[in-house]
Amino acid sequence: MTQQMAARAHIGEVFRVFLLLGLTSFGGPVAHLGYFRTEFVERRRWLSETAYADLVALCQFLPGPASSQVGFAIGLLRAGPWGAGAAWLAFTLPSALVLLLFALGAALLDGPLASGIIHGLKVAAVAIVAHAVWGMARNLCPDKTRAGIALLAVLTVVGVSGPLGQVSAIVLGGLVGLVMCREAAAASQNAALHFGVSRFVGVIALGLFAGLLIILPLLAGSAIWLDLIDAFYRSGALVFGGGHVVLPLLEAEVVQSGWVTPDAFLTGYGAAQAIPGPLFTFAAYLGALVPGINGLAGALLALLAIFVPGFLLLVGVLPFWNRFRQWDSAQALMRGANAAVVGILGAALYQPVWTSAVIGPYEFALALTGFLLLTVWKLPAWAVVVMVAFGGLFISTL
Repeated sequence: MTQQMAARAHIGEVFRVFLLLGLTSFGGPVAHLGYFRTEFVERRRWLSETAYADLVALCQFLPGPASSQVGFAIGLLRAGPWGAGAAWLAFTLPSALVLLLFALGAALLDGPLASGIIHGLKVAAVAIVAHAVWGMARNLCPDKTRAGIALLAVLTVVGVSGPLGQVSAIVLGGLVGLVMCREAAAASQNAALHFGVSRFVGVIALGLFAGLLIILPLLAGSAIWLDLIDAFYRSGALVFGGGHVVLPLLEAEVVQSGWVTPDAFLTGYGAAQAIPGPLFTFAAYLGALVPGINGLAGALLALLAIFVPGFLLLVGVLPFWNRFRQWDSAQALMRGANAAVVGILGAALYQPVWTSAVIGPYEFALALTGFLLLTVWKLPAWAVVVMVAFGGLFISTL
């Protein structure tokens, strides 16, 4: 009984801590990892600096939302499966609710005031994505080889539209990295992480991940809710890098299919920058707009579908990661895939973000202002979004 009470206390503690983070963690996935380190390594000492670095490396390697995967794993480490669920729910709930309410109320917005703010949010998306491309390029493409991989990814995405182009770019990047990015790197000797996940459970999780990826497209077309689950599951399963990189995948699924208009897509994306928590909760906004299904149900299904594949993969590889991360080949593969991510995001900066938002010199000046506020003045993303949104309102009066 005492152990059960202790376990419940740990679960409650995990929920409270991650709820606070979900309410205050502005700035995107990289910033989230900084918040997590401060809270769980420095303040609460739930895991060591070395263990946290290992965990971050694992989640950055896998497809899916890296910061949410790290939070899920910390919850699993602290309080078992229920702790993992509590961590995800608490960290995700605040931003998901705000975006759901925004989606349900967006149709009521009309008139020049609302139009100006909405256009400002679309321009803000230009600044945010440009900032992400800039930062990722500096970190992930520091040499000619990886810059070339990023360029190859851009050409691949331009030549092959839709999700196939994204997947092809990542595969090509990984293969090129495997051959050309094998620079010497000392194998990690860090202590292993023990999450209580057996190899049997890991294999089951990997089987579920692959099975759903194969079966859902076969079921699509029979019902709108299955189409929705298939679209968001594939987006969550095939995105490397998380965060902003999911933008082109989601755009291909919901805009090109006609479910969501380009303006509504970019408006929601801009609004998602002004709130804390994981960017993947953008799925709740999009799911609520899908026609033919109740808005609340669509938001819930989309939210679950986009997060589940990343968590299944994480649980699947946890029992095998400690050995795999020692391989030089795995490190080379990561370098190439990460460079390809930069190229994919660069292509997304132009289409659909830039082409839909920057329609004149005023919008260009406003987007450049937002970019400089992020890169030079180091303002938080939410503050820049608010300022640029009001800038869009000002432009509408000119």
